[in-house]
Amino acid sequence: MRYLRIVLAGALAAGFGAAALAASGPTIITPSTIKWTAGTGMDKGTYDAVLLGDPSKSGMYVVRVKAPAGTVFGPHYHNETENVTIISGTLWVGLGDKMNRAQMKPLAAGTFVTVPAKLHHYAMTKTDTVFQIEGMGPETMVPLKM
Repeated sequence: MRYLRIVLAGALAAGFGAAALAASGPTIITPSTIKWTAGTGMDKGTYDAVLLGDPSKSGMYVVRVKAPAGTVFGPHYHNETENVTIISGTLWVGLGDKMNRAQMKPLAAGTFVTVPAKLHHYAMTKTDTVFQIEGMGPETMVPLKM
């Protein structure tokens, strides 16, 4: 039986090549290897890093966002469910079509939230904050008129 496993492993390696074997390994991204890019559109002023997938295409994606103190994400919604984990800092969030800072709730580091598709919401930071967004693309962020 052991011999059969060795022969099978050898055949697979020869048949598929090293690339196929490498593709089956883990993807590891450490804080020092994250590639940050300047945010655009409603993310202007932030830095974004795509950790997995492509948010503009169908399929799973993971994006990490660095938002400096004072960042405001005005009222908007997404066409897809969005899963958000606060990594550091605090993200202040509210629900509705108009931004109401008095009604915003703090989401501290370690918090996880699922935002259903089409739910109107807004957010801001008072301190430097890092959060991660996971979902099924294509990702959308549709602004509402304020």
